[in-house]
Amino acid sequence: MERYDYVVVGAGTAGCLLANRLSADPSNRVLLLEAGGQDDYVWIHIPVGYLYCIGNPRTDWLFSTDAEPGLNGRSIKYPRGKVLGGCSSINGMIYMRGQRRDYDEWAALGNPGWSWDEVLPYFLRHEDYHGLDGGGSDPLHGHGGEWRVERPRIRWDLLDAFQQAAAQAGIPPSSDFNRGDNFGCGYFEVNQKRGVRWNASKAFLHPVRQRANLTVISSAHVHRLTLTEDGRRVTGVEYRRAGSADLRTAQATHEVVMAAGAVGTPHLLELSGIGAPSVLQAAGIRPRVALPGVGENLQDHLQLRTIYKVRNVVTLNQQANSLFGKLRMGLDYALFKRGPMTMSPSQLGVFARSDPGQATANVEYHVQPLSLDRFGEPLHAFPAFTASVCNLRPASRGSVHLQSSDPTAAPAIRPNYLTAEEDRRVAADSIRLTRRIVSGDALKPFSPQEYLPGSSVQSDEELAQAAGDIGTTIFHPVGTCRMGPASDRGSVVDARLQCHGVAGLRIGDASVMPTITSGNTNSPTLMIAERAAEMILADRKG
Repeated sequence: MERYDYVVVGAGTAGCLLANRLSADPSNRVLLLEAGGQDDYVWIHIPVGYLYCIGNPRTDWLFSTDAEPGLNGRSIKYPRGKVLGGCSSINGMIYMRGQRRDYDEWAALGNPGWSWDEVLPYFLRHEDYHGLDGGGSDPLHGHGGEWRVERPRIRWDLLDAFQQAAAQAGIPPSSDFNRGDNFGCGYFEVNQKRGVRWNASKAFLHPVRQRANLTVISSAHVHRLTLTEDGRRVTGVEYRRAGSADLRTAQATHEVVMAAGAVGTPHLLELSGIGAPSVLQAAGIRPRVALPGVGENLQDHLQLRTIYKVRNVVTLNQQANSLFGKLRMGLDYALFKRGPMTMSPSQLGVFARSDPGQATANVEYHVQPLSLDRFGEPLHAFPAFTASVCNLRPASRGSVHLQSSDPTAAPAIRPNYLTAEEDRRVAADSIRLTRRIVSGDALKPFSPQEYLPGSSVQSDEELAQAAGDIGTTIFHPVGTCRMGPASDRGSVVDARLQCHGVAGLRIGDASVMPTITSGNTNSPTLMIAERAAEMILADRKG
């Protein structure tokens, strides 16, 4: 029996920050458990290395969804980081908070303390914003924190032209998407430091890993939480280290803090008997705490990858398919830490309204000077760009549930994309908006020709069908242990992120989001972890 004050499950984006903050007080004994290995794989740190981390068992859980009716029966890959740093070690590195309205809605749903004005200080607390390197201050940005935010280190003529075309379509240029209203078009700011990926383990874990009161165990798969016989309190966890047959127990004197993400956290709760009794019994699990919301309310951003062939301009397709181009990219990175190898998966962002009736931007574009049939496959031989668009506030809701009592078996992931009629309408409108932008005068010198879904697809029904054919995850699952008052039977944690109906258990990751944020979800997850840590420490002081 190992004894700690706090056991943090998952050393991903949230877990690294939680371990840092909880162990800052030397009187707190903290255990951080991670199922994946060390973040010493070279491709984690080279920004373009996400190509070699996603789909790689060294760094990815290798999940897949069930067959999705809204995707015309397709099952898609569902990457989740399985390594120190979690998804921040394999993601797109885009720094995005979302919109003021996202957090004001959380507060309006019965979660006091989670409005935009109240959460903003927690973003600022760990931010190190490039725009303040020379001094000065900005009420909407922080400097000197652990989470580095920089400008990209490459530009593309084609993307500059797309930005101009967006302006011609009524979407203004923007240099900062993180001021509460992200409507506009501009290059994404990224979590990099001088051309190197800046993941959560670099930012929050490695600088404090030598603290005597912090124990970090990687390659440690947590099998279940332990509870008192009456099920009213979580007392610790059971886990097994890779290569060992022994099941070990770590006791948490104060709290177990879940940071395994929107897939891992509900799965582990269910394995422990916390969830909907009918779901647990069907998998052979004894129900201990009845919480029907566990694993429900899954939300994700479905990206529709429209592709256009172009002429008279350089894209990454030409460079990556040329030996000379590859050598040049390699040298540019090795010598100067610049060029295509510093690229995040998407460079240019656009936040727009799919129809005039939207109060704020409801779709986000990730525009890339490249194209391919499927992620992980070679780039096309012809020059092209991809204008990937996602519905920021999907109405469809899915689920994550265990399929058996075996803790090593993957859960069933059912996002239920495009099952809501509103989502199908937004999908059709989004493709039409893409066509309107691309038809702008700024892109005419490059003669864009629609490759996917194809200009023959025109009606609402055809466009919604095409969205099911070309849609895939943009890696933003949230909401499966959503925050809400005890009167809300579908909620799992309260506004202080404590689990309803069971003491000693807190959740501090993206699974607690009541509704998905209007943009990329990695940095909002850090904010949640920052708030969770403060609440945990405050509650202990009492």
